Amino acid sequence: MNRPDADLMIRARGVTLSLGNTDILKGVDLDAPRGQSLAVLGPSGSGKSSLMAVLSGLERTTSGEVRIDGQDLGPLNEDELARARRGRIGVVLQAFHLLPTMTALENVATPLELLGATDARDRAASELAAVGLGDRLTHYPAQLSGGEQQRVAIARAMVSRPGLIFADEPTGNLDGVTSRRVADLLFERRAATGATLVIITHDPDLAARCDRIVEMADGRIVSDRPA
Repeated sequence: MNRPDADLMIRARGVTLSLGNTDILKGVDLDAPRGQSLAVLGPSGSGKSSLMAVLSGLERTTSGEVRIDGQDLGPLNEDELARARRGRIGVVLQAFHLLPTMTALENVATPLELLGATDARDRAASELAAVGLGDRLTHYPAQLSGGEQQRVAIARAMVSRPGLIFADEPTGNLDGVTSRRVADLLFERRAATGATLVIITHDPDLAARCDRIVEMADGRIVSDRPA
């Protein structure tokens, strides 16, 4: 896709990732325009989660270039990477990764507090209400169902209004009915905020809900098409 860089939320060129003698990513090129929903589809071991880690700044490339919202991640040190992600990139993971000693409200407020927001708790409460958990503010993760925990994770990812959201197998730990409800919520909140959404999945039905599907195999993109 030939788009002006100013229109791109993600621009990756020649991205490789090697761990020891194993090549995980093998020369990936990927552009994603602002506001698009994009599914990265592929079997386990295809490199899709590694690609997310590189694009979100959680893993450094072995070679190649990654630009997020125009910023080159390559030259940044760890502190600079953390600052670049904060407030700009939200992540939803399969295993929720909520802090067990914090309530739902505290889990969602934490990203805002790290940004220095003085109204963090009010905004967190509003976001939890938006995902249907306005009556669960003081509950701890262990007191919530799997679907409720994932809704807290979505609220946490969205609360700072980042321009880019990554969701790695967001329904992988949930039953069929709960999976559909969580997927509905993820797309609803993404539409409300206008964020670019990248979903990492092996589920073709979830991928088909996105604007575009990128398929990976053996560390390479093998297909890129509209959904």
